[in-house]
Amino acid sequence: MSDNDIQNDIEHASAFRDAFFALHHGLPRQGPGSDATTRRLLALAGPLPERPRVLDLGCGPGRSALLLAAEAGAEVTAVDTHEPFLDELRAAAAARGLADSVRPVLGDMGSLPHPDGSFDLVWAESSVYVLGFDRALAEWRRLLAPGGTLVLTECVWTTGTPAPEARAFWDEHSPLRTVAELTAVAAGAGYHVLGTFLQPEGDWEEYYGPLGERADAADLSVPGTAEAVAATRTEIGIRRAHGGDYGYAGFVLRPADPRWPTRPERESDRAALREVTAAAFGSPAEAELVDALRADPDAWLPGLSVVAEAPDGSVAAHALITRCRVGGVLAAALAPVSVAPEHQRTGAGQAVTRAVLDAARLAGERLVLVLGHPEYYPRFGFVRASEYGIKPGFEVPDEAMMALVLDASAPVPAGTIAYPAAFGV
Repeated sequence: MSDNDIQNDIEHASAFRDAFFALHHGLPRQGPGSDATTRRLLALAGPLPERPRVLDLGCGPGRSALLLAAEAGAEVTAVDTHEPFLDELRAAAAARGLADSVRPVLGDMGSLPHPDGSFDLVWAESSVYVLGFDRALAEWRRLLAPGGTLVLTECVWTTGTPAPEARAFWDEHSPLRTVAELTAVAAGAGYHVLGTFLQPEGDWEEYYGPLGERADAADLSVPGTAEAVAATRTEIGIRRAHGGDYGYAGFVLRPADPRWPTRPERESDRAALREVTAAAFGSPAEAELVDALRADPDAWLPGLSVVAEAPDGSVAAHALITRCRVGGVLAAALAPVSVAPEHQRTGAGQAVTRAVLDAARLAGERLVLVLGHPEYYPRFGFVRASEYGIKPGFEVPDEAMMALVLDASAPVPAGTIAYPAAFGV
């Protein structure tokens, strides 16, 4: 290739880049999303400090950064590689009286200078593909303060058999995986999954609607613009034709507590499990329940009996999920959760509960029920079961019977809960 050819390629790439950004300047969003989705992700993150420190990576013009500052009272450090987007954010923050809460920073999400533990939330809507999901999980973890949360949205396959045209498009641009595959990646990287959800179709329209209008009005005589418009129309066309094959999904993740490693129970643990369960509940009844559930092949779910280990390797806590049904539809029940008295109020119970819920997600469970303390279990995402039309077959306070939807891709079953016979209800 001659020097002239190289120079022409450089000029062509520069013209395309300039035209691409010209199409995107002034748009409300740079990827599928909505204020409702940002709020839902924020709710899944759980309670935050009074003035949470947020790092918004790939912030674009800052729609999420502005909402987090205004509604969560956050101090937001908003990072992007494109200064004009940051200028848009500065102007919008000033107009909304948020200039003191939002700090736009020109920077690279793959080379961040911030000290370890600097943020309560690390946030990346529609931008993690730039770095890659796996790399982001590995590199951004250090930025989180204890108890901090990583919030991402990523494009995913929603079918196991996408159309060849859709697969070819995404394999060329950014190969996709499913929610289940990315959930497994997160768990393998040492995160608990606080929640996932598939974003609604309206999130795509909020992005593609204004972008399509901009493409239709573009001056194709400007260098690079015809190519940028063609690429935009191809992307929108693939979505229109094959939108049922893929979507954007939200992931809310929290690093596992390193003090309490967790694992599935082993046969050698059983005597220790009986001892811990009996001590936690003050009687052998719950330990006998665990043994009875283990002996019932219709109730026992392999891999969903999880222990947390103390520093000396002993069993510090145990959480069990077994089969139940709601209105005749398969569901799962969390019970019991047991923590050795000497390890209570140390985080062991939370660690083992989050671990068994992760295991249930990875096993494909869609719905988990728990009868428990209404001030404890909501931290894991549980809400009143009655909100879904679910009820037990016996009298309990409404706030004590709770449900957690692990997979919202199918309707949540309603009706009466049928527990295994070992529960005696």
